[in-house]
Amino acid sequence: MTLTRTWTPTQADFDLFASLSGDDNPIHVDPEFSARTRFGRTVAHGMLLHARLWGMIREAYPGRAHLVQNLMFPAPSYADEALRIDVAQRDGAPDVLEITITRIADGTVTLTGECKLAEGGAP
Repeated sequence: MTLTRTWTPTQADFDLFASLSGDDNPIHVDPEFSARTRFGRTVAHGMLLHARLWGMIREAYPGRAHLVQNLMFPAPSYADEALRIDVAQRDGAPDVLEITITRIADGTVTLTGECKLAEGGAP
């Protein structure tokens, strides 16, 4: 099974996630501060990306528990830039999901990794 979705995070998403998580680092929530960084603008919280990804997985695999994950964030995701989220079962290992988030505008991968689901439940 392969899942693909698009999502465009907004500054409001960053701000709400900061409020909920307590992670109010200015790189995520302060456009003036962020404009002076190497990124030039606010960037998504890595765990906001993961939360969106996990929502997709829960929808596709209801009742399955999250056992372990391994994530890397090689490049930033920005507010108001569309992302493509891909989730695919690993060949020969249906409980291991390979995940990638890519900026649509330039093809840059912003999240890569894998997630292992606990055994049981129907995919």
